[in-house]
Amino acid sequence: MSKNFYKINRSKRLGVPFEDDLEERLKDPEFKKAWEEPTGDVYLDTALGISMARREKKMSQSKLANKVGTSQQAIARLENPSYKGRSLSTLEKVAQALGKKLEIKFS
Repeated sequence: MSKNFYKINRSKRLGVPFEDDLEERLKDPEFKKAWEEPTGDVYLDTALGISMARREKKMSQSKLANKVGTSQQAIARLENPSYKGRSLSTLEKVAQALGKKLEIKFS
């Protein structure tokens, strides 16, 4: 996030940005284990998987977007669990950009 965002956020006392709060919470081993477990909701698990993989690489949404050849807004949509428009080709590009393997299972 930009320095300007943080400055405005602090001046308006808007609270802690989600990513900063999550980063802090993930330091707790119990929280981290619960956060990383699949939920059984394919949309939620996909969104969280992309977000977690991106954070592991310490990559911003903008940087990932550049690697994938899309916009930051498109990456934000992919990380939104309520978004239902993910295509396999886009997920393959995201996985490749993150150095991951895309797996699809029927169980």
